[in-house]
Amino acid sequence: MSRSLKKGPYTDQKLLKKLQALKPGAKAVVKTWSRASVITPDMVGFTIAVHNGKQHIPVQIAEDMVGFRLGEFAPTRKFVRHGGKLQREVESKGQQPAQS
Repeated sequence: MSRSLKKGPYTDQKLLKKLQALKPGAKAVVKTWSRASVITPDMVGFTIAVHNGKQHIPVQIAEDMVGFRLGEFAPTRKFVRHGGKLQREVESKGQQPAQS
């Protein structure tokens, strides 16, 4: 279920306060644990480090990101790969240069 239009989008107040203290286009990175915060037009141009459960992932906010949540740009899981031993053999054969 989505948030009521009457309430408006949720954005962490501490995060907004930190961003208002910075000047537009500042190179400073603002850390946040608020993955549920919605990106607003005021955030465009800033770099926000979003926590993924282990570390902070720096996210450069662009105009196309407005309306999305911060957590969407900091994945919490790392894909290793499928296949095991057979997959490694196939990849090693594909990387060797062709000999004539």
